[in-house]
Amino acid sequence: MDSQHIRNFSIVAHIDHGKSTLADQLLLKTGAITQREFRDQILDDLDVERERGITVKARTVAIYHKYKGETYELNLIDTPGHVDFHYEVSRSLAACEGALLLVDAFQGVQAQTVANAYKAIEANLTIIIVVNKIDLPVTRVEEVLEEIESVIGLDASDSLRVSGKAGINIESVLDAIVERIPAPVGDPQAPLKALIFDSKYDNFRGVLVYVRVREGTLRAGQKIKFMEGGGNFDILEVGQFRPNMVACSELGPGEVGYICAGIKNINAVRVGDTVTEFHNPAKEPLPGYEIPQRMVFCGMYPTDATDFEKLRDELSKMALNDASFCFAPETSDALGFGFRCGFLGMLHMEIIQQRLEKEADIDLIQTAPNVTYEILLKTGETRRIDNPQEVPTDGTIEEFREPIALVTFILPTDSIGPIMQLSEDRRGTYKATEYLGTTRAQLTYELPLSEVVYDLHDKLKSVTRGYGTMDYEIIGFKAADLVKMDILVKGVRVDALSSIIHRSQAERRGRNLCKRLKNEISKHLFEIALQAAIGTRVIARETISAVKKNVTAKCYGGDISRKKKLWAKQKEGKKRMKQFGEVEIPQKAFLAVLETGDE
Repeated sequence: MDSQHIRNFSIVAHIDHGKSTLADQLLLKTGAITQREFRDQILDDLDVERERGITVKARTVAIYHKYKGETYELNLIDTPGHVDFHYEVSRSLAACEGALLLVDAFQGVQAQTVANAYKAIEANLTIIIVVNKIDLPVTRVEEVLEEIESVIGLDASDSLRVSGKAGINIESVLDAIVERIPAPVGDPQAPLKALIFDSKYDNFRGVLVYVRVREGTLRAGQKIKFMEGGGNFDILEVGQFRPNMVACSELGPGEVGYICAGIKNINAVRVGDTVTEFHNPAKEPLPGYEIPQRMVFCGMYPTDATDFEKLRDELSKMALNDASFCFAPETSDALGFGFRCGFLGMLHMEIIQQRLEKEADIDLIQTAPNVTYEILLKTGETRRIDNPQEVPTDGTIEEFREPIALVTFILPTDSIGPIMQLSEDRRGTYKATEYLGTTRAQLTYELPLSEVVYDLHDKLKSVTRGYGTMDYEIIGFKAADLVKMDILVKGVRVDALSSIIHRSQAERRGRNLCKRLKNEISKHLFEIALQAAIGTRVIARETISAVKKNVTAKCYGGDISRKKKLWAKQKEGKKRMKQFGEVEIPQKAFLAVLETGDE
């Protein structure tokens, strides 16, 4: 299709503002799906997305809209709204010329609304403001438009008012996309340049590569090469998502689709790479994407050691489909062979774990997550660590630094006091307060990332009765009084339970953790000591008493020396068992480290 009749756009918004519902209506109105096929969130096809009711993966679909007698191809990319999936959003925006900024008619501007709007502005996209859910019994459209102008700084005078659920004014959105969003530019005769923005592994067809063509034309039968990866392949099929995969003759400049080239090696494809023709290659690759900064790491180990290779294969497929996830093999004394996995946040970690357990059917043991730290050694070397086991214990640390996040809260004004207290308790530094109206305010704090990722979001929702939202970005590392806390079970350090925490919280956290472990580890035939220690200094202890057996139950009457003899024999047996017995630590015990709150 002529590039003048193509429009590429994305939908960005806060969580639950109706992105996927609006996408469904756009598909329905343009005939991409029938009323019989219409169902909620048709683009959210992962099981985990349907269970949680959130979008995890950005999805692409080509729809066709008639405007003033001419047919236009609209390539829609539906994006996630949660802060943990901001990398999916940034990749999607790089493949577009415009974006629909969706705002709830009642909730108004929220934290991710601001963050995603700024991303779209930075990417130089044309932004169309869409106020959704106008069919709600209570709306405040005029106030919401004022918030958009005062907080984000966009002109809201030509905004659209729609309802994705009721299908109100959907045609006006399609017309605005054609009128306002510029057509993509590109020469179909130039050397081929196509950006890889996603990929997926198919058990029957190999790696499917999702591309946005910038220059040249992609056709079946072409010989292509990846400019960064270096692999050469023959294209078997090119196609588009409508919304299912449909083969087509070619993809020209501005079009979005997929390539099937029988690629069996997962490592050959990298997101951000440039596809070019083998015989007439482009001189320079496209800029690609920034490498995502993974800030939360945890260990994943198969419950059954024989599943190690299966886990490696499934993690490779997961990393292919999610470029913000990474993994590397590691060994634990307590858990055997496994992988150290990196994520953008806690929800991202939960989603990956859930997909591995449900889609791949692998039972996992997951260690406590921790963020990335920086250590300045006395030699002047700066080292980044994502595992407590990497902390030097020989006194060579000059400075221990933790990542700091700039956190923006948008909340009701009556919740400012409790949120300030919550932030102060988490070692936060106050920055600013801005009022967005008579009832809502924006509060900014600098907080250690370790205090943000664990349970701050849950606490925020609890304190603000569900009305508060937050967004954060990493702004750097700052020196802090951090220590490595080890957990000893029966005198033996369990490396998978170690964590890095602030010294002021070590004693409280150590006591709480020992109490939780006492409840999670079942009694054995011998006494078990649970200890929290910093270096060689024990800061907390709990004892799991031995299972008691009444060895004198059959002794009645007679001389007491007979009972004493049995008790002495039992005592010797317990002592011997304590020396050689092994303690079984269940999966729940490793998850106990996640519980950071007070008892």
